[in-house]
Amino acid sequence: MVQVTRKDEREANENIIRRFNRKVLQSGVLSAAKASMRFSKPVSKTERREKAIIRKERKAEKTQKIRLGVR
Repeated sequence: MVQVTRKDEREANENIIRRFNRKVLQSGVLSAAKASMRFSKPVSKTERREKAIIRKERKAEKTQKIRLGVR
């Protein structure tokens, strides 16, 4: 969906931008685009657990290296 905003003769650029932004917000295009960006495929419980275990191990390694002063 394309939003068209035409400039009047003596209208300031800020007003045009404000009108355009209002039209885009009211049309719902932006919220639909953001919703599609956040979509992710469902992950099974076992996969989530495995990823959590890996994250915890990596974090533990990192904190251990920091304590030892090794980077």
